[in-house]
Amino acid sequence: MAKKTKEMLRELIAKQQGITGMAETEQRDLTVEEQAEFDGLQRSIDLLNQLEDDSEPADSHPQGDGRRADPVAMERQRTTEIVSLCRDFDIDPAEYVKDADATPDTVRAAIIEKQRREHAPVRARVTADEDDKYRAAAADAMVMRAGLAVEKPAEGAAALRGMSLRDLAVECLSRSGDGGAVRLSRDDLFAEMQRQFFNPTAAFPSILDQTVRKSYETGYNEVQVTFDQWTSRGTLTDFKRTQSGYLAGPAGEFKLVPENGELEHDLPVDGRTPTRQLQTFGRQFTMTRQAFINDDIGFLTTVPARYARSARTTINKQVYEVLFKNPVIHDGVALFDATKHNNLLATGTEITAESMQSMMLRMQMQKDDFGNAIIIRPEALVVPVGYGFKTKVLFESPTIHTEGNTQSVNPLYQPGLRIIEDPTLNAMGGTGALPWFLVANRSDAKSLQVDYLDGQEIPTIRRSERPGTLGFVWDIYLDWGITALDYRGIVKNPGKPLSI
Repeated sequence: MAKKTKEMLRELIAKQQGITGMAETEQRDLTVEEQAEFDGLQRSIDLLNQLEDDSEPADSHPQGDGRRADPVAMERQRTTEIVSLCRDFDIDPAEYVKDADATPDTVRAAIIEKQRREHAPVRARVTADEDDKYRAAAADAMVMRAGLAVEKPAEGAAALRGMSLRDLAVECLSRSGDGGAVRLSRDDLFAEMQRQFFNPTAAFPSILDQTVRKSYETGYNEVQVTFDQWTSRGTLTDFKRTQSGYLAGPAGEFKLVPENGELEHDLPVDGRTPTRQLQTFGRQFTMTRQAFINDDIGFLTTVPARYARSARTTINKQVYEVLFKNPVIHDGVALFDATKHNNLLATGTEITAESMQSMMLRMQMQKDDFGNAIIIRPEALVVPVGYGFKTKVLFESPTIHTEGNTQSVNPLYQPGLRIIEDPTLNAMGGTGALPWFLVANRSDAKSLQVDYLDGQEIPTIRRSERPGTLGFVWDIYLDWGITALDYRGIVKNPGKPLSI
C-alpha cells in the first residue's frame, strides 16, 4: 500500500476514533450528526480500501531476474489503471493521462477527495421529537396553572393545564411503556418518580426542571432593586483575587523649546487600581413528599421565584451595607473620608439647597490620582424612602418661591438628575440618622462595581441528586463580588432621622 494512501487511512480512522471517544467519555450514544459524520468517514475508508485492492503495475519495478521493465509497457500500465479508475467514477481521465507525474496513487487520492467534497453526508438537523414537545407543553401548562404568564406556550399546553402532579406522573410512566402506573397510589408514584430523578432522560424530572427554571427566571426579572441603577457592572473569569492593575497617569505638559534648545525628558507615572474577587452565594430547596401528594404545583412556581428574587435582593443589601459600613478601600483610607477623600460632609443634614451645593462642590472639585483637575458630572441621588418627594421638588421644578412670594429661577433645577429611593437605607438606619448619597456619572468616575462570573447575572439552578431525601431537591447559586472602585464617584451626607 502506498505511503500516501496509508496516511489518508490513518487520518480517517483517527477522526472516527475521536467521534466515538468523545461519546464514550460522556457515556452516551452518538448524536444524529455524529453518526452521519462517522458513516461518511467509513464510506471513504471503504472506497480507499477498494481502490487499493486494484493490482499494482506489474512492470512498475525491475523484473525478478534483474531485467529492467519496458518503459512503454510501464506507461501503458499506468494509463490503463488511470482510465479504469476514472471510468468507475465517471471522471474524464484525459487530464490525468497527460500529466506525466500522475500515478494511480495520486489519481486515487484525487478521486477520494473529490467524492468527499461533492458527496459529503448531509448534516442531519436534530428537531424536537414528540417526547420533547410533550415535556415543553407540560412545563408551560404547570406554569400557566400557577397563574404565571407564558408569552408563547408550547403546542398542547392549554390541554394539559388541568393535570395534577399525579396525572402528570402517570402519563409520563405510561408514555415510557409502564401501563400499570394508573393503579399506583400517590405514595408509590412518589417513590417511582424519585427514582426517576436519578435518570437524566426521564420525562417527569425534566418537566419539573423546566417548570422550576421558568418560574425562577420570572421571579428574578420581576424583583425591584435599585443597586444596578447607579453601580457599575463588571465581569471576572475566575475566583482568583485579581492582581492590582495600573491606572495610566497623564503625560507631562508640553514645554516651550527655544531655538537650538533641547527637549526635556518626561516619564508618565501610573497608579494602582483596586483588587476584585468573586464569591459564590446560593441556597438549596426541596419539593417534599407531602407537597407531591398534596398536588402542590404552586410550590414549583412560587418557591423558585422567591429564591431567585432573594438573589437580587441579597446583592442589593450587600451594596448598601458597603455604604453603611464604610470599609477601608485599596488606598488604605475609608471609602468616605472628609479629609483625605473629601467626599463626606462633617455634619448630616436633610436635603436642602445648601447641602446639595456643598456635596456637588466636593464631587466636582475632585482631582485624579496625580493631582490633576477632572470633570465629574453628578448623575443620581440615592436616598431613603421619604426623601424622594422633597428631592424632586428641589431639583425638578424650574422655578421656586422667594420670600416675597414671587417666582424665581431655581438654580438647582436639574431634570436629568435621577432620584433613586431605596427602603434598604431605612431598614439599615432604623430610627437613627438616614444617610443619603450623590453619585457621579459612571463614565466620569465609578463608585461601586458588581462583578459576575463570565457576566452571568441570572442564578444557575440544577437538580441535586441526594439519596435518602424525601423530596426533589434543587440547588440555586450565583457568583458575584462587590468592590469600591473609586471614592471620587460618590459623596455621603450622614443625614438626619426621618421625621414622618
